[in-house]
Amino acid sequence: MTPPPPAPDGLTGTADEPIGIAVIGAGYWGPNLVRNFQASTAFRLRRLCDLDVERARRVLGGYSTVQVSADLDEVLADPEVKAVAIATPAGTHLPVALAALRAGKHVLVEKPLAATYSEGRQLVEEADRRGLTLMCDHTYCYTPAVLRIRELLHSGELGELHFLDSVRINLGLVQRDIDVVWDLAPHDLSILDFVLPPGVTPVAVAAHGADGIGAGRACVAYLTLRLNTGAIAHIHVNWLSPVKIRTAIFGGSKRTLVWDDLNPSQRLAIYDRGVDVASPEELGAEQRRDMLVSYRSGDMVAPALTEREALRTMVDEYARAITTGTPALTDGRSGLRVLEILQAASRSLAEGGATIKLDEGHMA
Repeated sequence: MTPPPPAPDGLTGTADEPIGIAVIGAGYWGPNLVRNFQASTAFRLRRLCDLDVERARRVLGGYSTVQVSADLDEVLADPEVKAVAIATPAGTHLPVALAALRAGKHVLVEKPLAATYSEGRQLVEEADRRGLTLMCDHTYCYTPAVLRIRELLHSGELGELHFLDSVRINLGLVQRDIDVVWDLAPHDLSILDFVLPPGVTPVAVAAHGADGIGAGRACVAYLTLRLNTGAIAHIHVNWLSPVKIRTAIFGGSKRTLVWDDLNPSQRLAIYDRGVDVASPEELGAEQRRDMLVSYRSGDMVAPALTEREALRTMVDEYARAITTGTPALTDGRSGLRVLEILQAASRSLAEGGATIKLDEGHMA
């Protein structure tokens, strides 16, 4: 793959010149972006755009000098705005992000990258053509726990990944326009994409779901992904559970890691316990008829994590990608890979749990 062309003049910031940014959308997630961009020395928040101007003003407070506007074109025409962060409904991501890219702005988009794979691909191709940063805010990827998991898998400390078992369940909120897969699974799928070592990728997905309350869409779902190494990843998402659980188990050939996101005192635990298999050449003829499996029971270690707001780390990564002209850790292509799995999972649900291959439409 050829490297992208350099960013147009004036679209990068330096330590002495913060990057001018506009936040588009002042609803549920927009205020969090506003707060973190205002706290960043790498950015200067210049504008907040929302159709509800009064809501935008309330987000900023009475003494803010940040300009408020309901006119996207006006914001994108501002030469002081070099980058935007989009926190509008998923169905609007394509037109808003395309307009920003065509105006020569770097773009950060909330998850999902777009409403469909084809729309997401349009955004990736447009950013490539213009040499601009396109980043997807997969916030969970920037938590200290997930960054450590990525480090452990990439370094080989856990060994080869054998399985992932992830549970993300709670009571509500049942969405009106999307099912539980599109609501909750993007978190787990983006984390999986983020932590997998280079060369390890999902190749197929099967999904089963149920609508026990007559909502007209799946409220409980199970996704099973096959990786190209033969490993398996299983994801359970659920709107109907009376208890909230956020756990994931990463089973490696050397060690197994348990992540409990709701346990601040011990989010990660690494177990030196597992199964060892003797190779046939190490065994005699009689032994081959017996079990080749032995069990290992060692220590458990709970790594210390430095707590830091994930959005602050994400903002830093956006600045790094813009100033260096290199892809963000969760760039547009990572968002596109998540969209491909989501669409394949929807197709599998519609086809009664059929296994859907993921090798069509991968971008180089």
